[in-house]
Amino acid sequence: MKILFLGGTGNISSACVAHALEKGYEVTIFSRGQSELKPDPRCKVVVGDRNDRVTLENLARDGRFDVIADFIAYTPADIETDLAAFSGKTGHYLFVSSASVYQKPPRNYLISETTPLANPYWEYARLKIACEDRLGRAYKEDRFPVTIVRPSYTFGPTWIPAAVGGHGYTNVFRLRHGLPIVSHGDGQSLWVMTFHTDFAQGFVGLFGQVRAIGEAFHITSDEVLTWDQIYQTIAEVAGVEARIVHLPSEVIATLHPPFGGTLLGDKAYSAVFDNSKIKRAVPGFKATVSFRDGIVQSLAWHDADPRRQRIDKKVNAALDQLVEVYQEIIARGAVVR
Repeated sequence: MKILFLGGTGNISSACVAHALEKGYEVTIFSRGQSELKPDPRCKVVVGDRNDRVTLENLARDGRFDVIADFIAYTPADIETDLAAFSGKTGHYLFVSSASVYQKPPRNYLISETTPLANPYWEYARLKIACEDRLGRAYKEDRFPVTIVRPSYTFGPTWIPAAVGGHGYTNVFRLRHGLPIVSHGDGQSLWVMTFHTDFAQGFVGLFGQVRAIGEAFHITSDEVLTWDQIYQTIAEVAGVEARIVHLPSEVIATLHPPFGGTLLGDKAYSAVFDNSKIKRAVPGFKATVSFRDGIVQSLAWHDADPRRQRIDKKVNAALDQLVEVYQEIIARGAVVR
């Protein structure tokens, strides 16, 4: 099969490209060419702007791709560009959405593809929902061959996961220097971390499947951890003990609004996923990389080159502020819930 990736050098998409190549597929990557991860030399690389409809139309016409996978569509305008460029020019289009589209707050900790879509807290998720709605209409009205895929927190070697502080190296810097890190709530909400190579097996396994058209799937690990276990595992692999302070999610979001969307709109709630649907669609799919084994790879990647150990000064300052608030609350004898 001939595959076109819009994106292809990112945290998740790079693993999907690698798996597609392992399957023997002919892969073209369309991206801005600015990623830290360089494309596999076996790929054809086209550098351009995803908003350039004419370039995409020409690429689709000349490439005659069996499958087009879009990792970099975030708004309904992006979807309109794709529909104009790819309608009638591919047998299968996969849109990478997000598991953050599922109802917040959730009615049940166990999430399936039938869980309602609604997120009043995070614009990113609302835009992804709007994208899904538009693609759903295109499928129903014009038989556009779309499959929607919803990753939850998926990480590779270039990412170090966190609910508070982003996916960079800053939290590891703090851990290794004896500084507290921040966990929301009491740190006991449940979460699922998925390594990008596991996601890739399910994602690439959907390529060209007629029965997947018109359907939505999430693809995650089945390993369930608390957020404190996640941070403790990172600290253990980093060779230190974790110093964790806990603050309510609403307090964190109020004191540092940039943390608010991804926290209140996603990670503040327990999220465990029923993966029955992807397992039926891709027989043999099973996430095999534990969170600990994935973090070993992430820290090894960062430790291999000091230039990768970048500290976000704004994030670090925000974490300092949150820790100070925690210490003030404790000093007053209050109880943090």
